Amino acid sequence: MANAIGTGVNVPDFRHITHHSLFQVKLESNIFNAKQITLVMATIKVEVEINASIDKVWDIVSDIDNEPKFWKGTKEVRNISKEGNIINREITIAFRDQKCMQEVEILPKERIEARFTKGILNGSKTMTLSSKEGKTTLCATWDIKMTGMMGMFTGIIKKHIKSGTEQAMHNIKNEIER
Repeated sequence: MANAIGTGVNVPDFRHITHHSLFQVKLESNIFNAKQITLVMATIKVEVEINASIDKVWDIVSDIDNEPKFWKGTKEVRNISKEGNIINREITIAFRDQKCMQEVEILPKERIEARFTKGILNGSKTMTLSSKEGKTTLCATWDIKMTGMMGMFTGIIKKHIKSGTEQAMHNIKNEIER
């Protein structure tokens, strides 16, 4: 807190906020109060080159009901609705068996984007495919944060999500190339 000049009123002091690539600071204020909201986002990107056609890779990654087979952080998947290329589903993640809602958009042989819409995670996981000379590059990109009070732990769980993503990509590659 800092003393507002000439008023004798204590107000939040934002002069010493740490600058970090994971932090975005938003200041909401009016003449009566001011509060700081810190949004913590983790961005993770993992790529793997697979010695297979894009069709063969797509057959494996587009089977999103089979996600727990490759992704150790996903324990269970339950589809709720499907309309065109949009699937709404509930997933159970390994972190304390938490349930999260997702809206998954599937663009065949190009991209799968899972947006977290409710639960302990907020943000998205996007899987993209590209092909060159008979090989396929599979890329997983996360842009997420933990919600509520758990938001302060986003940086800590980032390494676990990255490790799980690297393992999943390795598992997918091994399944396809064998």
